[in-house]
Amino acid sequence: MIEKPAAETPRRPARDVIEAVVDHMRQNVEPLKYSTLVPSRYTVYLHPAEFARLEGILPILEEQTTRALAEALEAMNRRRWIDRFRGQPPVVRNADVDWHVDFLADPDGEMREGDLLVDSELLLPARPELGIGERTRRITTVHTGHKTTTREHAVDRSQPAAAQPVRARITYDDDSGRHCFDVVKDSLTIGRGGIAYPVDVRILSTVDVSREHARIRRDPATGRFFLIDLSSLGTTLNGRHVPRGYDEVDGSKRENGTETALPDSARIGLADTIFLDFRRVS
Repeated sequence: MIEKPAAETPRRPARDVIEAVVDHMRQNVEPLKYSTLVPSRYTVYLHPAEFARLEGILPILEEQTTRALAEALEAMNRRRWIDRFRGQPPVVRNADVDWHVDFLADPDGEMREGDLLVDSELLLPARPELGIGERTRRITTVHTGHKTTTREHAVDRSQPAAAQPVRARITYDDDSGRHCFDVVKDSLTIGRGGIAYPVDVRILSTVDVSREHARIRRDPATGRFFLIDLSSLGTTLNGRHVPRGYDEVDGSKRENGTETALPDSARIGLADTIFLDFRRVS
């Protein structure tokens, strides 16, 4: 009997890693009035085996990635000269002075070899006329096999959480025990969290609970709270499923503005697995 050679574990050439970061930059611009910004900070997560294979050349990989970003930015500006005649901002620029690119091994142990995750951060200017303070926009692009998905998350940085009074309280039990969380921000995200999934209330549970499962939003003008479902398996409010708060568009997960009013006292279910008791305090 002749044994067949074991299937080779898929590997992603370093050249493809660089191109994935550059493509992420091209796809995630932020138009302003007089210019268009691109993110300056990128974190690239690799499977631990991939990271170990590339670890010896990481300084060269980082240098060539920043060089490729600069060259792509220059090419974008050359193509945009025609936009002057269309009244569009012709200048595309780095949001910072320098490029910052870091390569890390997957800390959660969920990526397969050959998978690639690119996470970028872009500090957006405050817009007081719209009641929007300084925000950090994070965009994550995940390459798995032949599938690419993108998600966007914005964090309001206008006022430190420690300076805020307690507006509501959330109590719940998960696999690590009993928890009580004071709601002091106008927006908080609930879920299992993970790579590039910053959550305020981190749930230790099965994969039925999504990495970013739900968001609670407070309207500063009225003090009312709203629940937004961001999950795969659904969110309930007092036993009833709430409508999904996002759409899948060309592989991207984009919030659609759908939200459900939260009463002063409510029970929130995450995939019928974890239940949170919400109570308004002030």
